[in-house]
Amino acid sequence: QVQLVESGGGVVQPGGSLRLSCQASGSEFLWRTMAWHRQAPGKERESVATIARDESTNYEPSVKGRFTISVERARNMVFLQMNDLKPEDTAVYYCNVVVHLVRTGAVENAWGQGTQVTVSS
Repeated sequence: QVQLVESGGGVVQPGGSLRLSCQASGSEFLWRTMAWHRQAPGKERESVATIARDESTNYEPSVKGRFTISVERARNMVFLQMNDLKPEDTAVYYCNVVVHLVRTGAVENAWGQGTQVTVSS
């Protein structure tokens, strides 16, 4: 099984920046996609940014041009650089990784515990 540990959330003023990090560890695996999702109070969880193994990316329209997803393959880490943050970006952000487990061949969809991002003046 794969475990995800996130870090980097916090409180920031509008227009500020934060960088979220997520490290995947556990059983030997090959990741297929890495992504960040978020869930604001009273709203459904939504995909924010996704990166595939070929490093193609997709972004939720409201964050395009402000957020950047990237990976560090050697450490199985995924990052979300968030610039020009807005109050509507306030949410719990979750790391999500889809992997192939080498030993069993099974596909696992792993989630982190979430990290709070609050944008407020």
